[in-house]
Amino acid sequence: MSSVSKSSIERSDKVLRVVIYIVSIFFSILTLFPFFLMFINATRSSAEIQRYAVSFISEHPIQNLQKNWAVFNGKDFHPATGFLNSFIISTGATILNVYFSSLTAYAISAYEWKFRDTFNAIIMAIMMIPGTVTMIGFYQAVYKLGLTNKLSMLILPAIAAPMTVFFMRQYLQATLSMEIVQSARIDGAGEFRIFNQIVVPLMKPAIATQAIFGYVASWNQLFTPLILLTNKKKATLPMMVDLLNGDIYRTEFGSIYLGLSITVLPLIIVYAFLSRYIVEGVALGGVKS
Repeated sequence: MSSVSKSSIERSDKVLRVVIYIVSIFFSILTLFPFFLMFINATRSSAEIQRYAVSFISEHPIQNLQKNWAVFNGKDFHPATGFLNSFIISTGATILNVYFSSLTAYAISAYEWKFRDTFNAIIMAIMMIPGTVTMIGFYQAVYKLGLTNKLSMLILPAIAAPMTVFFMRQYLQATLSMEIVQSARIDGAGEFRIFNQIVVPLMKPAIATQAIFGYVASWNQLFTPLILLTNKKKATLPMMVDLLNGDIYRTEFGSIYLGLSITVLPLIIVYAFLSRYIVEGVALGGVKS
């Protein structure tokens, strides 16, 4: 190959790399722009937000932030209590979701049993049913059992997560080697030990992915807590932010944006903590291939 063709190929590669960087930076800015605007609006007054819906600066950020916090904290609820309730619900639901879904997916993938295909078909069918369809029956059952205003009723149902089971099963079919499982059984390891010490480490990328989605969904959940939780001491943070829209005469947009900012921060922290496992899994898959 001549030096001219080599230089032209290198030049085209550089141009392509520059284009990819530009497109990636553009979409990154486009993705982060709503979050940036939300944090800026948390430091603006309602009058400023109504005057200029989109603005990159605040006239008096410190003073407006203090006023917005005073309004947010001056309602008949306690943000710290809502934050703690949301943290308990989201953490508990996410742990149950990913662990038992992974365990179910392992049972479907690693064992040969008579009704395995039927069970898998049932899981697929349940995925097609919207959650709101079953909400009336779920509320009636919870009410008759006297379990309303219990945070556990927002945590325990996360054990049954058909979408997570389906995702985990697809991941295991591509990554789980049954030779490893058989070798562990020959060495005398029990099934739970095999799952906890061999299968779970292999599923770290899938677990991290579903943990992010599950935590975000549980943290932002509003419909179910509004139905089950009538005690203000049990209210979650999204419920408290929703109550800021209750005043028909004056809406404090700055306080609403402040509440949304506080709501988003834990989700950013969870994503930052778990995203490295996804990156490690992708890198490991690239090395294996």
